Amino acid sequence: MHIKKLALLVLLFLPLTLTHAMRIKDITNIAGVRDNQLVGYGLVVGLDGTGDRVNQTPFTQQSFINMLLQFGIRIPFGANMQLRNIAAVALSASLPPFAKPGQKLDLTVASLGNATSLRGGELLMTSLRGADGQVYAVAQGSVVVSGFGAQGNDGSKVIVNVTSSGRIPNGATVEKSVDMPFVQDGAVTFELIKPDFTTAEIVEQAINKEFGKKVARAQDASSIKVKIDKLPVDAMDVPSYHSDTAYYKDQEISTTTSQVTHTHTTPPFLRSRYVPIISRIENINVQVAAVRAKVVVNSRTGTIVVDQNVEISPVAVSHGNLSVVISERPFVSQPNAFSNGATVAGTASDINVNQSQNRAFVFAPGASLNDLVNAINNVGAAPGDIIAILEAIKAAGALHADLEVI
Repeated sequence: MHIKKLALLVLLFLPLTLTHAMRIKDITNIAGVRDNQLVGYGLVVGLDGTGDRVNQTPFTQQSFINMLLQFGIRIPFGANMQLRNIAAVALSASLPPFAKPGQKLDLTVASLGNATSLRGGELLMTSLRGADGQVYAVAQGSVVVSGFGAQGNDGSKVIVNVTSSGRIPNGATVEKSVDMPFVQDGAVTFELIKPDFTTAEIVEQAINKEFGKKVARAQDASSIKVKIDKLPVDAMDVPSYHSDTAYYKDQEISTTTSQVTHTHTTPPFLRSRYVPIISRIENINVQVAAVRAKVVVNSRTGTIVVDQNVEISPVAVSHGNLSVVISERPFVSQPNAFSNGATVAGTASDINVNQSQNRAFVFAPGASLNDLVNAINNVGAAPGDIIAILEAIKAAGALHADLEVI
């Protein structure tokens, strides 16, 4: 049964070949267009006694006191507060590219202290900061917890999933956008998600063929630079340049130049005129090159995926299993009549050694995926045995593929 599942997984694995067409937008990213991670710290209130225990998490009480001071409420020094309905939490969100002020973001909330559950809590308004320390969003809202927990008076409890973290859908509002200078020196760089020299060359040729001129050039195995300022754009939409200043209908648009890299950054107004060109490039279909041959093994589940391009050099493989079974058999020793002996109970050990007589199999020159599957099926190896066989073949230098164990 395991072997049938293995063969099915292998046959369903379809490699990227030169006959498989994909859009450029599906295999590349645009340089300079990226997400930005945001993080924050806040308080969740309104919990049903499942919040932090302040005697163990003093930062929760300190944060609560500082919040009240902002509203003009001063707590007497040394006051012993039992804030079991409040929890200190860490906030995280991802700011997508080109996000504008007013747009909503999903928010993840996780307890920092010893709160047992955030269910039913309300996050108070707090700021989300980027890696540069600036505020890019403000968060607030009701926490949605997918986990469930219950506890009895005797200490017994049942917990399903995680109750100390949750999400707030649309819980953050963008307050500041991040500029994405994806046009540099009049060019856009497309970066392959999986770097490959052959694929980079194919993408370059496809773009040049689409526009009938050499505007794209592969920089390396990952980057393809496209000079979009050489491509036709509506003349009414393109300002004319004069030195480092662009003019459009009596409106002056300043451009910037880096003194370190001497890179000319196209102003946002002009970058927007290149959107139709970039869209046209993204939707070009290309014949993606075949990837490196690979065998992926999940040692925890026994799942094995073999690439169709995997080849095996001539090699002989023999794999057998040795099993030792020890069993204890009770017995009773009964003395003969009139022997004045005593009845004694004891145990006897039976030891059986079994070694399966699995046959060896030989791979001929240029053995393929089907040969590997058929040979393993004939031997009747289990998934654990298959992993050992593949590792041994790789160690012998006969497996011409990357063996990745996850």
